[in-house]
Amino acid sequence: MAEAESGSGGGRAGRRLPPHSPSGLVLQTVEMHTGGEPLRIIPRLEAAEEAVTARGLSLLSLRREVAATQDHMRRALMHEPRGHAGMYGAVVVRSGAAAAGADLAALFLHGAGYSAMCGHAVMALGRFALDYGLVAAPSCPETAVHLHCPCGPVTAFVPWDGHRSGNPVRFHSVPAFAAATDVAIDVPGHGKVMIDIGYGGTFYAFLSAEQLGLDVHSSKTRDLVSAASMVTEAAKQQFKLHHPVSEDLAFLYGTILTDGKDAFSEEPTTNICVFADEQVDRSPTGSGVTARIALQYHKGLIQLNQTRTFRSSTTGSLFTGKAVKEARFGDYNAVIVEVSGEAYYTGTATFTVEEEDSLKHGFFFR
Repeated sequence: MAEAESGSGGGRAGRRLPPHSPSGLVLQTVEMHTGGEPLRIIPRLEAAEEAVTARGLSLLSLRREVAATQDHMRRALMHEPRGHAGMYGAVVVRSGAAAAGADLAALFLHGAGYSAMCGHAVMALGRFALDYGLVAAPSCPETAVHLHCPCGPVTAFVPWDGHRSGNPVRFHSVPAFAAATDVAIDVPGHGKVMIDIGYGGTFYAFLSAEQLGLDVHSSKTRDLVSAASMVTEAAKQQFKLHHPVSEDLAFLYGTILTDGKDAFSEEPTTNICVFADEQVDRSPTGSGVTARIALQYHKGLIQLNQTRTFRSSTTGSLFTGKAVKEARFGDYNAVIVEVSGEAYYTGTATFTVEEEDSLKHGFFFR
């Protein structure tokens, strides 16, 4: 968040900002999207930088701190009237233990809280980091941008012509793995279904929409969202997750319904991701692609460096993904996954707050 500009209460015809509270709260953002999924970037959150500098907080610790003390900022930017039910954001952190020597660190925000990983955001932040001078010595024709995410270090590879970043952007994931396969759960209204659970920086449940009597191509989005949310809640109750490094990351982020086409093919496979509190990803979901590739590799359906194309059922946008290297993560056999997509700028914004506004920190309407 930026420093407040002077003259907040005056009636000057030429002022740069509308009237806002004497506290001077001014929220400045860079707006982007990747595959249709929005990203509202907060280049600087003063409270976060102070916590990192003064107290040496790690990124996971900072995530807890921001959730406890600055959540009104998330709600103000993600919720209406400044945001909407599908808004997504990222707070950029550049100093201290939180950045861990990377070009930048990021806290990921959504309508219901905070995520551990976001692939579409990583691709957008890769471009942002280059265009806003966060990388000390960018190289042509492609620059590696090192990001620290709550789930761990991730590297984005961004086209760079010496003046401006470009597309496509690709990133290499944290170690991704199959947490469980062919797990039977009971879903209210649908009976017993079989799910896989994959980790791509965060955990997702996967199953074909057909198991729920639906089709990712033709069913109404509200029906897909309702069914996926029921799967998420059932899986949370009936299956306990474990993360090899931090129990802070041992949560089920959402459910991804697929067209069931998991065997390798040159043709795109379609899915829809429903995460957090029934939020729908407009893109094919970068961390979801990562987890789905890990599951397919675990099952022997794909080999290293076999590229698959993933289509969003909501916008038709495309990501590609492939397993590029085997790894070990705790007790899990894992893979590093490369995901590629296109991220674009849509503008910049300056948001102000008036203290007497009863809805100043936003409201959530679905």
